[in-house]
Amino acid sequence: MFSTAFLDLPPLQGASGTVTLPGSKSISNRVLLLSALCQGTTVVHDLLDSDDTRVMLAALRQLGCGVDVAGTTVTITGLGGRAWPTEAIEFFMGNAGTAMRPLTAALAVQGGDFKLKGVTRMHERPIGDLVDALRELGCAIDYLGNEGYPPLHIGQPKLQLDKPIPVRGDVSSQFLTALLMALPLAAQDRAITIEVVGELISKPYIEITLNLLSRYGIAVERQGWERFVIPAGSRYQSPGTIHVEADASSASYFIALGAIAKGDGIRILGVGADSIQGDIRFMDAAVQMGAKITSGPNWLEIKRGAWPLKGITLDCNHIPDAAMTLAVMALFADGPTTLRNIASWRVKETDRIAAMAAESRKLGATVEEGQDWITIHPLPHRHFANALAKGQWQRASIHTYDDHRVAMCFSLAAFNADQLPVRIEDPKCVAKTFPDYFEALFSVAHTAAPNIPVICIDGPTASGKGTLASRVAAQLGYHYLDSGALYRVTAHAALQAGLTLEAADEAKIADLARSLPVSFEGEQVLLSNVDVTDAIRSEQGGMNASKVSVLPAVRTSLVDLQHSFQRLPGLLADGRDMGTVIFPNAPLKVFLTASAAKRAERRHKQLILKGFSANIDSLRADLEARDARDMSRSAAPLMPAQDALQLDNSSLTIEASVEQVMVWWQSRQVFG
Repeated sequence: MFSTAFLDLPPLQGASGTVTLPGSKSISNRVLLLSALCQGTTVVHDLLDSDDTRVMLAALRQLGCGVDVAGTTVTITGLGGRAWPTEAIEFFMGNAGTAMRPLTAALAVQGGDFKLKGVTRMHERPIGDLVDALRELGCAIDYLGNEGYPPLHIGQPKLQLDKPIPVRGDVSSQFLTALLMALPLAAQDRAITIEVVGELISKPYIEITLNLLSRYGIAVERQGWERFVIPAGSRYQSPGTIHVEADASSASYFIALGAIAKGDGIRILGVGADSIQGDIRFMDAAVQMGAKITSGPNWLEIKRGAWPLKGITLDCNHIPDAAMTLAVMALFADGPTTLRNIASWRVKETDRIAAMAAESRKLGATVEEGQDWITIHPLPHRHFANALAKGQWQRASIHTYDDHRVAMCFSLAAFNADQLPVRIEDPKCVAKTFPDYFEALFSVAHTAAPNIPVICIDGPTASGKGTLASRVAAQLGYHYLDSGALYRVTAHAALQAGLTLEAADEAKIADLARSLPVSFEGEQVLLSNVDVTDAIRSEQGGMNASKVSVLPAVRTSLVDLQHSFQRLPGLLADGRDMGTVIFPNAPLKVFLTASAAKRAERRHKQLILKGFSANIDSLRADLEARDARDMSRSAAPLMPAQDALQLDNSSLTIEASVEQVMVWWQSRQVFG
């Protein structure tokens, strides 16, 4: 998962491949709470691992449920037939509406001494209609802040079950879902009726709730969409095991990707057209806009059909979350797209109508909005046969409002016709439902190599370029290449294979280097997934690297290997010839220097900390000798690239060096 402050997406040109989706958030949190309300154990397979599900799991542990997590399989030992806790408990619900609303209802019906709070945005999301319904039932709930909003305090109820319980349906379907899941706890000797006041929005999410309730032994009688009757004698029964479908809302981004991007199409695993999730109907809207979609029992395949896409007008009440993706698809259409009946967007993780309008305008689009609708006018692109086909898109830094769906939607804007990069602020917000979203996107998206940015940091031995490069890579979310380590690993592998490091074995070493199975995780170096960091970082390892680096055939073999590290979203490469030989067109090249005395001092401290004895004067002499050898070698001598920026870090901390490189990089990445 990307934990960077921002993620710069280079211009993307096409996409093809297969994506396996994580489990549905809506199903995952419902299943967790329903399993907790049962007697015995329930094994939940393919559970979504996200911020929202972690919030629910933490709450269940606080209540005394047994929770055993093994990857995406979770075993829940429920509270059914057991005494609920009597001590005061405070629950932190983050910004997880799918946890906050149902848990509030269950706790209020059961009773206790409970407080529920969340992040600031959760305290701005209305819950008053649910609280009113629960108070009508006889539950004891007090607001601890603003009336109608969390945080809440829950006490002991005096349940009154002799009349229907009214609940508004036009703000959030989660209020009705919460009541449907909580009231079986009280329907021991009489039926309980819920009456919906006003139009019920997001009906497909209620269908999910009813479907899952039936799996747990609760057969709710639905009378249209106005009345729901929970039968007398209802009691939760564990299904034993249950599988969570992949998230249909998350599928929308890759359905859209297949419709927008050139390529052989996108195959989505984990969800099909027969999904119980209403958001799967996003498929129908995508087809209206021009996508070609085929489906099987647990898969979808999407290819680009009509191009440009077709502008549509659609009532999106049935796909409120997935409809956000249509707003970005609309930028690639042949006319305006209007999305209606989306008032619920206003009370989600952020005001999504305002957010989608504001960020689309940053990209250059004309947008109109109302209380429950939005119209997006497309941006011209090269496939329009007119003079306005270029130059209309704008570079944009997309503010994501701590809203996962805003971040994922606008990543698709990187496929813009003017081939401009797009910045996604706070990319880690996707952890709410799809922690590995960007990794999944990059696994199927592609672009020309010149579009993938490379930052080169060259310099002499012990200048600190490896530490600097890995830190900058972490800040940008880029891949990292330690080219010096490649030579060290090559020498290490050659010696293991019984070769000498001399010219006599040059051809054999070159063959070995051509397909070297090496990878980097931070500053850790793996060879065939075995950690060889300590083995190659020794002084002898450095000397061995210098020996193989002067062999022309080995250098040639390693060039292609080094080029293969240039992958989305970008690369930090450090070495001695990254900017001069390997990536001469890199947009930023830094030549890092430090005095031989300072480098010897740093190397001395490293060795002492590792328990090795060392003489600082000898280290300095070795470094100076190695500098002379590297600068005078015939193949790619150590020297700054002509357009490199020089950074002497003799008196700088690593933090100051990182900051300087970031300033230089930001100056080349200007976003509107």
